[in-house]
Amino acid sequence: MSSNVFGSLFDSAASTSISIGDFLLCILASLLAGTILAWIYTYKNQYSKSFVVTLALLPAIVCVVIMMVNGNVGTGVAVAGTFSLVRFRSLPGTAKEIAALFMAMAVGLITGMGYLLIALIAASVLGLVYLLFNASSFGEMKISPNDKLLKITIPEDLAYTDVFTDLFEKYTTKHELVRIKTSNLGSLYKLSYNISMKDSAQEKEFIDLLRCRNGNLEITCARQETVGGEL
Repeated sequence: MSSNVFGSLFDSAASTSISIGDFLLCILASLLAGTILAWIYTYKNQYSKSFVVTLALLPAIVCVVIMMVNGNVGTGVAVAGTFSLVRFRSLPGTAKEIAALFMAMAVGLITGMGYLLIALIAASVLGLVYLLFNASSFGEMKISPNDKLLKITIPEDLAYTDVFTDLFEKYTTKHELVRIKTSNLGSLYKLSYNISMKDSAQEKEFIDLLRCRNGNLEITCARQETVGGEL
């Protein structure tokens, strides 16, 4: 039996043993860096406990994998293929979540290669930049309070192309038909418009006139949302 209990059971010229001290030191550094990134992510973000815990543990998990690869090219290719499958086995995430996960994986790769101080510096610097961008108005789309998302349900026999044109010209400064959806086996159409009201105080009057045109079917007027950050 080998005297090094932490060595590989399958000796190979391409692999080397890792001491338990170095192994634990890399794991602790990965957990510390992951905790920093997870704590930063919780600032002004909507999050779940499961995602934050995953973000804190991911660098350590990646670190262990990289240390176990340890120069073995064949194992490295297999690991890369395994990581690539994770993306397709998970739900679509927002751009912020994807960025946070990539930062955590990068930190895990750095610690797995043994650069502990660089990993902590990278986690701190990238986390700080992420925090500054998230707290600032950088990249935000400005939406006026008068900008609305208008959804109108109409019967199938109503010509939607110009039936509301005069009302839009009277009450809005701009309007754009962005979506058409059939409903109720095609007997109804649901139209979605991006509009900008001339005067928000006239919103009820505008909706009442629309109701007269669409046969008193459902109408929704809501605040416009910014473009979703999904990837």
